[in-house]
Amino acid sequence: MKTDPSIYEFLATGAEAFRVLTGGVTLTGTYRFTSLTLKGIERRLDGIYEPEGHDGPVYVIEFQGQAWASARYNLLAKVGLYGELHPERDVRGVLIFLRKGDDAGAPPAAVPSLFTVAYLDSLLPKWLVREPDNPFVAVFTPLIVKSDEDLRANAPKAWQAIQSAPLEPATRATLERILEFWLFERFPLLTTEELRAMLSVLTPLEQTRAYQEIFAKGKIEGKIEGEIEGEARGEARGEAKGKAKSLELQLTRRFGRLPRWAIQRLDTAAMEQLDAWLEGIFDARSLEDLLGPKPKKGTKTPTH
Repeated sequence: MKTDPSIYEFLATGAEAFRVLTGGVTLTGTYRFTSLTLKGIERRLDGIYEPEGHDGPVYVIEFQGQAWASARYNLLAKVGLYGELHPERDVRGVLIFLRKGDDAGAPPAAVPSLFTVAYLDSLLPKWLVREPDNPFVAVFTPLIVKSDEDLRANAPKAWQAIQSAPLEPATRATLERILEFWLFERFPLLTTEELRAMLSVLTPLEQTRAYQEIFAKGKIEGKIEGEIEGEARGEARGEAKGKAKSLELQLTRRFGRLPRWAIQRLDTAAMEQLDAWLEGIFDARSLEDLLGPKPKKGTKTPTH
């Protein structure tokens, strides 16, 4: 199961993601998460939290989704190289393994105090018991729940945890993308429409902000309820369609001609999701960075 890109996308959401994946290590003060290439030595740090405006520790993150005997040496080298460039900073390493069995153990040269080591296969189930409604935990449901039947039953709860939490729109959209991506990894034969139905993603039209605003306006103007409802439905659908088209044009100007899967994702998105994408368009580095990964080969696309 492909996990590396989603893990780093998850960590980029901030301090709560870091706390969950490290088993409880908290970031004090403001931090900025980036990937970084150390100039001159061309050693890439896939993830690093650097303090902003304070002297807190720097955390260099390394995630391993498979066994690699040199994982600790690799992280130790990155911590040392960054520390050499910034000797005034307190630099620490965080090594996250998907499975405990992939850890070859500490090399003799490793300094224990420099490292936090976490194993997701044992850490995440404990988080799910302690904080089942935490969206930063719920997003890992496809990695935690082993049975496909149990996953189908628990996926809507995970989705609802993300929807009901007080999150910034961009953070919510990121967690949604990660959950959907990992569910597609677990259920590669599902169409997008079938997955959304499983999650109960399609927000009823009556619950959309556009519908409610139009309905309320009609009542003020004294129209009968059936007339108001018809106008509200039509205008809400039209507003979502117009917003999707506007976003499609902006994405085409930014990234070139859009593939079919991207257009279909725009056409089926709820108003709130379109708003989140519009907000994040200028920060996205690629089409998939904004809309989420394209469907795997062999995955059916929804028909309308």
